[in-house]
Amino acid sequence: MAASLSVNLNAVAMLRNRRDLPWPSVVGLGRVALEAGAGGLTVHPRPDQRHIRFSDVPALRQLIDREFPGREFNIEGYPSEDFLQLVEAARPDQVTLVPDDPSQATSDHGWDLAANGGLLKDICRRLLDGGMRPSLFVDGGIGSDLVAIAKDAGAGRIELYTGPYGGCFNDASAAASWIEKLGATADSAHSLGLGVNIGHDLTVDNLPALMARIPYADEASIGHALTADALLYGMSETVRRFRRALGQQL
Repeated sequence: MAASLSVNLNAVAMLRNRRDLPWPSVVGLGRVALEAGAGGLTVHPRPDQRHIRFSDVPALRQLIDREFPGREFNIEGYPSEDFLQLVEAARPDQVTLVPDDPSQATSDHGWDLAANGGLLKDICRRLLDGGMRPSLFVDGGIGSDLVAIAKDAGAGRIELYTGPYGGCFNDASAAASWIEKLGATADSAHSLGLGVNIGHDLTVDNLPALMARIPYADEASIGHALTADALLYGMSETVRRFRRALGQQL
């Protein structure tokens, strides 16, 4: 079964926030994406609310609950107490824990699992008690011993940070090397019974090769390239293009 597409709405929210106006509508474009067959929506609310605002979270929760039951809501973020309280109020299907500093422009590395295993175990237990699936953001190329720490922490999935692969758009040899690094880490997770998500700088062009290496991937969270393509093709057609790139039969 092909991976599900989770549409990351951060770039839509960033465009909206350039003006003190309600458009483009995060909820409205989320609805269009779901109508076009997206499997879910992703947001990453940061403390400064520079893109997704805290008020967007309950509005998107309501959209899915009322109009698209069965689709998944994924909230990403660093597990500060404020963030954990936000997700406990929203009860998303999945919480993707990232090691970002609040000042970072975007996620650019995975967890140091060896150093943070205890912290993550406590947080995963809290999320599981709230009925949410924890997913841990990790770098491609980490070995099975580190993936086992994610399993032991209670994560249901890992999300592979695919930024370095996305950055190889003009270097086929480097891209092939990153596909194997990501694939090896995914294989370790899969063998332990962990689900595998992928995300960061994924495009219609680079997805097929990665999916061929990781055919069992559960979900692809895509925002920047999808939003850029939506300016050319519209949101509905862009979602369909990414679904086809993931191997979905439309």
